[in-house]
Amino acid sequence: MSEIIEKLRRLDAYPKTPEDFNIKTFGGAAITIVSVVIMAMLFWIELMNYLTPNITEELFVDTSRSPNIKINLDIVVSRVSCDFLALDAMDSSGEQHLQLDHYIYKRRLDLDGIPLEDAVKVDITSKDKEVAVSNKTECGSCYGAALDPNRCCNTCEEVREAYRERQWAFPPNPENISQCRDEHFNEKLETAFKQGCQIYGSLLVNRVSGSFHVAPGKSFTINHVHVHDVQPFPSTAFNTSHKIRNLSFGTMIDSESHNPLRNTYAIATEGKFRFLKSLVLNILLRNFIKTNRYSVLL
Repeated sequence: MSEIIEKLRRLDAYPKTPEDFNIKTFGGAAITIVSVVIMAMLFWIELMNYLTPNITEELFVDTSRSPNIKINLDIVVSRVSCDFLALDAMDSSGEQHLQLDHYIYKRRLDLDGIPLEDAVKVDITSKDKEVAVSNKTECGSCYGAALDPNRCCNTCEEVREAYRERQWAFPPNPENISQCRDEHFNEKLETAFKQGCQIYGSLLVNRVSGSFHVAPGKSFTINHVHVHDVQPFPSTAFNTSHKIRNLSFGTMIDSESHNPLRNTYAIATEGKFRFLKSLVLNILLRNFIKTNRYSVLL
C-alpha cells in the first residue's frame, strides 16, 4: 500500500516548497515592495496613456465651403483705458466687416490688472458710437464742421465725426463743446492712461483674406484708408504693452501648436506703440474636430 501511495505522490504536478525555502528575510521584503511599486507605476502610466487622447496633426489643403471662421481672443492692454481702445476686423480690400456674429467684451482694469467693473459687450459691426446722453436741444450744433448745414450732432462722437470729415483738429478742450461736457468727456481723458483694458470673446469672420487688430483711438475710413484718431493725445503717448492670454482660430483645443501665442507678453519701449505679427493659417485635424492653426513671425 505504501508503495502505491509513493508512486501516486510522484504524479503530483504541484509539489510543496521545501521548508528551507519558506524562510522570510528583510531583503526579500524589500525586493517585494520595490517590485509592487514598479508594477503599480507601470500600470498607472499605461492607464493614463490609454485615457489621454493622442493628438495627431495632418496638414492638407482645405477645399470645404465653410463660409466663415471663428476667432477666439483674450488680450489685456495694461496702460490704455477701454474708452480709447478699439477692435477692428477688415477684409482684403480694407473695408470693415459690418455683418459679423461676435461676442466681444471689454472689462476695465486698474494698473495692477484688477477688474474695476463687470465686462460690457461692445459693438464692432458698425461705426463706433458711444452710448451718450442726448443733447438737450432737438438738433445739436456741429460747430461749423458739418458738410451738410442741416446735419445734427447730438453726441460728442457725432461732433468728432464731423470734425474728422472736415479734417479739422478736434478742440484741445472738449469742455467747450456742450455734448462732450454732458458726457463727461474730460473724465475719460483723465483716466486714459490710468486704467487698463481686457478685450476678450470670439467673432465669426468671412473666410477670405483679411485682418483684425486692437489699436488705440477711434477707427474710421477716409479716402479708402483705415486710420485711428488718437486725438487729443499724440500717438507716442500710448503705451501698448500687452499680454495675449489666448489667440486661436476655430474650435479651441489644448495644444501648443494651436495656440502658440498663449500667455505671451509684449513690452512697448518708449515712443513705440506698434506691434506686427504675421499670421499664417493652416488646418489642424484632431479626431473628428476641425480647427485652425497659425504660425507667428515676430
